[in-house]
Amino acid sequence: MTMKRVVISMMLMSLYLALQSCTQGVPQLGKASVEKVLKAMTTEEKVTLLVGTGMALPGLSGNTAVVGETQSLVAGAAGTTTPIPRLGIPAIVVADGPAGLRISPQREGDASTYYCTAFPVGTLLASTWNTALVESVGEAMGNEVLEYGVDVLLGPGLNIHRNPLCGRNFEYYSEDPLLTGKIGAAVVKGIQSNGVGTSVKHFAVNSQETNRTGNDSRLTPRALREIYLKGFEVIVKESAPWTIMSSYNYINGTYASESRELLTTILREEWGFKGIVMTDWFGGKNAPAQMYAGNDLLMPGRPDQKQAILDALADGSLSIEDVNANVKRMLELIVATPRFKGYAYSNKPDLKAHAEVTRYSAAEGMILLKNTDATLPLNETVKNIAAFGTTSYDFIAGGTGSGDVNEAYTVSLGEGLVNAGYTLDADMASLYETYKAAEEAKQPKSDNPFAHFFNQARIPELLPERSLLEKKAKETDVAIITIGRNSGEFTDRKIEGDFELTSAEKALIQQVTEAFHKEGKKAVVILNIGGVIETASWKNIPDAILLAWQGGQEGGNTVADILKGEVNPSGKLTMTFPLHYIDHASSANFPDANQTDSRQMMASMAAMVGAGEVGGEAKAPEKNIDYTLYEEDIYVGYRYFDTFGKDVSYPFGYGLSYTTFGYEATLGTDRPYTVNVTVTNTGERPGKEVVQLYVAAPAGDSAKPEKELKGFAKTRLLQAGESETLTLTLNADDLASFSEAKNAWITDKGTYTLRIGSSSRDIRCELTLENVAERIVENVHDVLKPAEAIATITH
Repeated sequence: MTMKRVVISMMLMSLYLALQSCTQGVPQLGKASVEKVLKAMTTEEKVTLLVGTGMALPGLSGNTAVVGETQSLVAGAAGTTTPIPRLGIPAIVVADGPAGLRISPQREGDASTYYCTAFPVGTLLASTWNTALVESVGEAMGNEVLEYGVDVLLGPGLNIHRNPLCGRNFEYYSEDPLLTGKIGAAVVKGIQSNGVGTSVKHFAVNSQETNRTGNDSRLTPRALREIYLKGFEVIVKESAPWTIMSSYNYINGTYASESRELLTTILREEWGFKGIVMTDWFGGKNAPAQMYAGNDLLMPGRPDQKQAILDALADGSLSIEDVNANVKRMLELIVATPRFKGYAYSNKPDLKAHAEVTRYSAAEGMILLKNTDATLPLNETVKNIAAFGTTSYDFIAGGTGSGDVNEAYTVSLGEGLVNAGYTLDADMASLYETYKAAEEAKQPKSDNPFAHFFNQARIPELLPERSLLEKKAKETDVAIITIGRNSGEFTDRKIEGDFELTSAEKALIQQVTEAFHKEGKKAVVILNIGGVIETASWKNIPDAILLAWQGGQEGGNTVADILKGEVNPSGKLTMTFPLHYIDHASSANFPDANQTDSRQMMASMAAMVGAGEVGGEAKAPEKNIDYTLYEEDIYVGYRYFDTFGKDVSYPFGYGLSYTTFGYEATLGTDRPYTVNVTVTNTGERPGKEVVQLYVAAPAGDSAKPEKELKGFAKTRLLQAGESETLTLTLNADDLASFSEAKNAWITDKGTYTLRIGSSSRDIRCELTLENVAERIVENVHDVLKPAEAIATITH
């Protein structure tokens, strides 16, 4: 050994011994209490723990530069926290998203693959109305999180379907807050049963994508409490999520991530939340204000945020006590994670088993909207099927953006039909495949670093020649027409050509149906969509309509199972399908993407990544862009349509079956109130039914909706003639509404009518609660009030 090498070895040994000496007596997380570790941390270390390690974005620089390494632990994860080795504090990994884990499926220099399962989208899961089933989906989802080395999954999404044009409605569950909360709680329980965490998002009132980082949601305290916070409250109290993600938007003038009234007063003091709050990616502007609000983790993290917090501590505008509270919660999160506990993740989850979970769970959430003369299930004489519509051959598994999943495959409808034993017409398949390839080749390539988040435009629909339609009507047994829609982050949907069908799509339905009817054969429409579309103008044309939603990677197989009768559909709508878009109470207070300036999207993205403001002259705040008035107040969805007697295409809770059901209901004598509903399968096929309990309340000091969902349950699979009695429990607290005058949840005195039905407009039984006494259920804080009164709906 040369003298130089000897000197280097001695220096390295000295450094090692020095480091050992420095760490002796230093508390290590896990061996020492959280309190001792917190006390041993320097101010710099504390602040470092509260700012994520950053996110490398190609083509962008400056404030997006990483604080540390994000991708070295799990490739494609959304972010990591900053490790502090001196104190035994490891980095933990967080990753998207609500329809399954989103990580990179391939890694440089690694021949293995890391695909994840694309589970059904949130709207479909909610349409099952089956919390036990949804929890089992969460268990499978959480297993992949665990086995791929991720600690927290960034989901589920809990925002309300306020308007059908919201670009991310597919991630969310319903227009109803109770159903939203119950389904969300089931997902969280399932995921967290694996010992990994969830991040319930986006808290709160994040109802549009247009200018999502700059929009101010302005609403009354009652609407905030009853509609937009209630689902989060249910999920916090029933499933104890590890984390909550604050939203981008303002609420009555204050950024959600900078609102102490939201994140501390309501979330922690009123609801008892014990976990951490993290920002949405690059959310908010004022890092010290976020810390004070109770936003514990800034993600993905930027160097300027860390410096701003240190400066605020130095000048006294932020107290060390507030920072210590943030850090303590972060340490409590970290010690609960698999990475801290040293879990040896396999990178080998059972994807085959999870595909089966996807297939059968999706089947229970697909909704039969129409079935004239028992068109479905297809009878045994049907062998040859002509599939029309480009989406028949390019089935949509889920939405775009952070709600997307990198799955190994997606089963198209055509593939599903073949797998089910049907013969798919080869001429039509070849025609559509050739057309699809040619149209996709025309699409421009984008070098935008956000391109993979955007909703890629669907190719125009192909309308075959009438002569070909007539030929196929003679040669095949039935027509299947698929209509597809997709959406995602950054932009909301359009009315023309998105909410409404295109002229080519309407012509396709009309002409295919005419050709097949001429031959005495049936036509079935499949809706492979993520959100509500207009149906009233064309639904009378085909013989049957199946709302397939976006069923994950096994979607084609699931639809084939229903068409063949292997599964009896039992899904129910979790939102209302209006006759026209304008019928929605929020239609005047929501942006139409046809009319929004693309510069707004660029401004939103620039603000999101902290890359600075978009240039240009200052302008007056623009309605539905810079601020949105929630003038419909509590009258969201069926609360509006049913209360004000508006006709709809399909009501909330609606869904047909291949069988029929009878109802009988009785009211128990005990308290809490118990409603016993006996459901009998009065048809000839096995099936499941969803029982919905609505309550009509006395007026009290404020107007009430005509009815509100207060409970639901789903039967097991009932054989023909079989019955099951379901018991729904109703506490006195469940009857309460929010009084702005008294700043409290109050059960008003009077008579309450209990309406038990198969949808909000198919009520089968009525019961009454007489002489209910007035009761203050809970006094709450007077917070998050609008600066100016909101002119709420009166008609």
